[in-house]
Amino acid sequence: MKRTFSTELAYVFGIVFVAWGVVLMEKADFGVSMVVAPAYLLYRWLSPVWSFVTFGMAEYCLQAVLLLAMCLLLRRFRVSYLFSFVTAVVYGFVLDAFMVLGATLPVDSMALRGLYYVLGMLFCAAGVSAMFHTYISPEVYELFVKEVSAHFGADIHRFKTGYDCVSCLIGVAMSFLVFGLWHFEGVKWGTILCALINGHIIGRISAFYEKHWTFCDRFPWRKYFMPDAVTQTPGE
Repeated sequence: MKRTFSTELAYVFGIVFVAWGVVLMEKADFGVSMVVAPAYLLYRWLSPVWSFVTFGMAEYCLQAVLLLAMCLLLRRFRVSYLFSFVTAVVYGFVLDAFMVLGATLPVDSMALRGLYYVLGMLFCAAGVSAMFHTYISPEVYELFVKEVSAHFGADIHRFKTGYDCVSCLIGVAMSFLVFGLWHFEGVKWGTILCALINGHIIGRISAFYEKHWTFCDRFPWRKYFMPDAVTQTPGE
């Protein structure tokens, strides 16, 4: 028998898991997730000049640009898309709070850094998968994958892998531009590895979720985020 899991709670877990996963990967210093690499490099570039710029702030500013690009690509705009930017801002504040907490973690051995990296990648994948099982607007990163893959009829997990690889290449280009040729900051071997396997991990975690839980709404809010949707999440 499957257990029931709240789609609203999946949204909360998604934000928390992704934010904590990003902090763990940043702490490991093997390379952050390819999705957040551009925002991380923007943060590393601007924060020495403007101290008020945080990692979270760089995240939601960059996601605002991505949201605009998505609307131009799909040639449509929905009010519900704006909720994704709200999610990005909430995520940005959670990320900044976890960055403060992460600063207290010890990094005195390679084994410990390796543990942070593995756990960080798994947390990020679990969080993204959770966001795919809620009607509440995800971050713009996940919204872009969800909407564009559906628009062009592509498999969401394969499209996610392709999107991750493109983000990784953008991160590499930004690293060269900001820190100089062959000087990698934020984008390292761990970023490339994550880009290659993250989509697969997300797919496996999604299958695990769907095997053990049925995702159901606990509150009548779906109509505000997805006016044309039914009361259950797609794929149930």
